[in-house]
Amino acid sequence: MLAIPVLSPAESAAWDSDADRAGIQPVTLMECAGRAAAAVVATRYRGNLPSGVLVATGPGNNGGDGWVVARALHRAGVPVWVAPLAGPGHGSELQVRMADLARADGIRVVDPQGPWPGVGLAIDAILGTGAKGSPRLPAADLAARLHDLRVPVVALDGPTGVDLAQGTTHGPAGADLSITFGGLKRGHVLARDQVGAVVVVDIGHPPARPEWPVVVTDRLAGTLLPGLKAKAHKGDRGRVVVIGGAAGMIGAVRMAGRAAFASGAGLVHVAAPEAAIQTVRSADPDLQTLVQDFDSKPTEDLLALTRSADAVVVGPGLGRAPERSAFLVPVLEAARAAVIDADALIAFSSAVTRLKELGRGKQFVLTPHPGEFRALFPELASRVEVDPWDASSQAALQVGATVLLKGVPTVVACEGKPVLTVAAGNPGLATGGSGDVLAGLIATFLAQGVEPQQAGALGAQVLGRSADLAARRLTARSLRPCDVVAAVPDLWRAWRVVRESSSVPPVLFELERPERT
Repeated sequence: MLAIPVLSPAESAAWDSDADRAGIQPVTLMECAGRAAAAVVATRYRGNLPSGVLVATGPGNNGGDGWVVARALHRAGVPVWVAPLAGPGHGSELQVRMADLARADGIRVVDPQGPWPGVGLAIDAILGTGAKGSPRLPAADLAARLHDLRVPVVALDGPTGVDLAQGTTHGPAGADLSITFGGLKRGHVLARDQVGAVVVVDIGHPPARPEWPVVVTDRLAGTLLPGLKAKAHKGDRGRVVVIGGAAGMIGAVRMAGRAAFASGAGLVHVAAPEAAIQTVRSADPDLQTLVQDFDSKPTEDLLALTRSADAVVVGPGLGRAPERSAFLVPVLEAARAAVIDADALIAFSSAVTRLKELGRGKQFVLTPHPGEFRALFPELASRVEVDPWDASSQAALQVGATVLLKGVPTVVACEGKPVLTVAAGNPGLATGGSGDVLAGLIATFLAQGVEPQQAGALGAQVLGRSADLAARRLTARSLRPCDVVAAVPDLWRAWRVVRESSSVPPVLFELERPERT
């Protein structure tokens, strides 16, 4: 299966260089890029094309892509006008070449300052992947005028004003659709509100370098999902133990336990104080229970249960009393595989070295949100927002375990492996309890034999895609964690269709615009 990379501008340039060394000339890539983009535009905006298309082009290679799109649409009989920043003979070598070909074909050119004809669609080909900072004049004016048209905007690579390295936005940047080439850029998953839906098209690059981050697609996630055997019994499907649920936080273990069952676990135990266990017994009879006071040492019953488990979840609703780290040490010593979440992460915020010692020879997945990540790895705090790929990779090296850094995007790092990037999900997941659902999902996949990094990525993709399905039915605004768990079966059915289908060239992957209402 083709891995779709998530690229920095430097990596994107390196990929183009790899193609050149492989005998794929830059002009070929540009011609393929423009024609692939034109095919997507013609499919997605068929009703807009008769009213005409305005293509705004910059002086660089992104502008060259725009000229190719204009020529391809023009040859198909679509009314096309180009508003170029660079006059004839000015701009990059490839941009000049493609502009000359388009002019020779009869493409109509309009002044960037106007007047412009009425059109049904605008294409932003002003600035490309390497653009940094706020767009300078006259590019900024041209981009602003494009948005003043009040028609759908399609961006090539990304909207002018969005830094595709760090996802920062300058000015009124945005697009309804971004079409990018070969792989995602980092800004596509960092600036989801601005880039719109993102379509990745194939333009003939050689395989991406194996060390580059990879996006987790439904197709990739489906290959990681363990199958169920016809003669399976409950022990085959994984034994999961969830430890948490202190006073006032009973819901955390309940959501983790429900998620474990929804993802296919065979046996799920909850270990919690007496008050929580009484609630679990009456509200969730599927869950087996064990009474455990977190202010005391783990009982022999809990340690025996932990040793017999295929995976343990520690942290959901555990509480943050000072003695929690002392309680957790013997539990993690007894565990073979563990998802360390929420309050359990805070318990080790000043003892990462100890956590690394506990995890030697075991399968640990840490699942911090940005605040918990900063508490665990304060020296990496400045990297969380601008480069979560590097931050998570450095953290995984420090702790000797898989680190899943939650956010938009969620990234999953493990020493010696490319970072996995999960861009599924919507604002409906920004609710208490979503992390508990994620912990239960990951624990089940660990218990079923999935490698830790893949289990983390699979769990995050299941969470995000189930939330997307649920939000379409219930809206993102009204979404609750229990709604996400309830949508997991819908995802299994959808993935069955994905396994039996294939993408339609030149489209490799689409990152849908998240539900926001």
